[in-house]
Amino acid sequence: MKRLCATLLLAAWGFCALAAGEKSRTIVYINGAKYYIHAVQPGETLYGLAKLYGVGEKVIVENNPALAEGLKSAANIRIPVVAEVSPEKDRKSERKLRKTFDFHFVTKGETLYAISRQYEIPVKTIIGDNPGIDPTHLRPGERILIRRKQIGSEDEAGSIEQWEEYRRSLNSVADEGTAYHIVHPGETFYSLSRRFGITEAELGALNGGMTPADLKAGAMIKVPGGPDRMAALPSDSLTLRDSLSSLRPDSAAAVEFRALRRGEPLDIALLLPLEVGGAANPNYLEFYQGFLLGLDSVKRLGYSVNVGLYDTGRSPERIRQIVADETFRQADLVVGPVYETGLQPVLRFAEEKGIPVVSPLAHIERENSDVLFQLAPDPAHKYDKVADLVGPGKRVTLIATASTDREFEREMLALLEGRQYERYVFRNARSASGSGGNSPSDLTPLLENKDDNVFIILSDDEVEVDRILAALASADTNLTSRGRTAPRFTVLGNVRWNRYNNIDRTMFFKDRVVFISTYHAKRDAQAVTAFDSAYIRAFGTLPTLYSYRGYDSALIFAPAMYGEIEYDLEGRSYTPLQTTYRFGQPAGRSNHVNGNWTRVDYNKNFTITIQ
Repeated sequence: MKRLCATLLLAAWGFCALAAGEKSRTIVYINGAKYYIHAVQPGETLYGLAKLYGVGEKVIVENNPALAEGLKSAANIRIPVVAEVSPEKDRKSERKLRKTFDFHFVTKGETLYAISRQYEIPVKTIIGDNPGIDPTHLRPGERILIRRKQIGSEDEAGSIEQWEEYRRSLNSVADEGTAYHIVHPGETFYSLSRRFGITEAELGALNGGMTPADLKAGAMIKVPGGPDRMAALPSDSLTLRDSLSSLRPDSAAAVEFRALRRGEPLDIALLLPLEVGGAANPNYLEFYQGFLLGLDSVKRLGYSVNVGLYDTGRSPERIRQIVADETFRQADLVVGPVYETGLQPVLRFAEEKGIPVVSPLAHIERENSDVLFQLAPDPAHKYDKVADLVGPGKRVTLIATASTDREFEREMLALLEGRQYERYVFRNARSASGSGGNSPSDLTPLLENKDDNVFIILSDDEVEVDRILAALASADTNLTSRGRTAPRFTVLGNVRWNRYNNIDRTMFFKDRVVFISTYHAKRDAQAVTAFDSAYIRAFGTLPTLYSYRGYDSALIFAPAMYGEIEYDLEGRSYTPLQTTYRFGQPAGRSNHVNGNWTRVDYNKNFTITIQ
């Protein structure tokens, strides 16, 4: 019976119990060369290991100077990987690869960790699918296979842990007197050389001629000192406190945009997922139609505009192909793509050419670039306009049900920030006692006070929301009809209610509902009515919010290309239809982000106020 080996250093990387005589499944790169990390088992010999791995005994000794004292059980040694040439029939064709993988092409300064975070994919999956890459020394232009089914499967904590595990595996076989360190945000050549007691020139030489400009947060570099010394140093590992954006290549340098002359034509590239999975995507057709109407308005101002439409699907690889297209590369302005996963190659192209990129719908979390303009409002300011509703003098009650929207509840608790509030559990049932006690569905007791009440309904169930709104309106009517002072109350609503089809929206007015929304278009407003009429004439159907967003994108950015776009847009308000946009660069970011959320108030007199 085969003997099982002891548990090795990193179980997650394949350091699991292996039968004697089996090759290690852990492979690392050291100074550009590929090695197995083998944990020596009791009874193993150099001769046996040489036979197992297909290398000479002398080669093993040369790569492990400590073996001069003999093999030691449980010690980790490195054994060069002998290249194996697969038969041609076993090599995957490009077509087969594209069925399983997206392709990522490394840009200067990118690290494996940064790529894993961009696609939210495990580090070990990237390493396993790309046996030819050196994880610590990626080459610009190198193709990385990204397993499509794994995209979005790994969180930041998991990526950090796996990158740390790879570092520890390297340290287990590092050259004597050296170890591996993951560069933290803010660390520089100077600070690292001071920390490890060497000169900047020595640090560069230790890492193959690396220069200060090459140093990127998230990179894994070689430093003096053995693993024991590294373990004793504080904060040697990445943590979740380290900024994700700072672990990406420095693509946030300021870009100076060229203003077009008045008679010069504007070429726009519009990137939309018009078809996904073989089916048409009506939302983005509506966006395109609204965009075309916006361009018609721009042309009436005397500008010459051309637009090229590119169907991206949901494929980052298709976007990379589009970016390589010569016609696309003539663009002066890029609108799209609509998903962040395909944004990076577009940004790199735009930075090189010095042109703006408009993200029309997505909230951008990872990419950071001075060329990027984001129409989706910044979540950090989502509830700024309703802070007065929960301020001093307000009596706040959270109305909970069996179907609480946990995300909305977290947002509301963050808004309250420790302020005093009450909690009421709504149940659609009569009191079982029948003794005159209040039913959990009778909300009259909540309105009998003379306070300025704010009710926050936490339910995510349409029927429950409708019942609670009706119960509040009924309690209001009941108290007023009995000659009592009209209750003072407002309902802070969840914008998701707008998706409900069967809710009685007259209750929004009766209960003075207030929403915070990314977008609002009140159809009785003059500008919206005019747009609706033009849209119906052109396309034979009512516009949607996607149509309005398309119109806004065209009307804001096309004319801006004929001026100082960055300075003209920064801090100024634009209201093409009814929703207002105000762009600025958040702290620590270079993206130009719309900071304006829309507050929608449904008033008792059946009017709507937009802020």
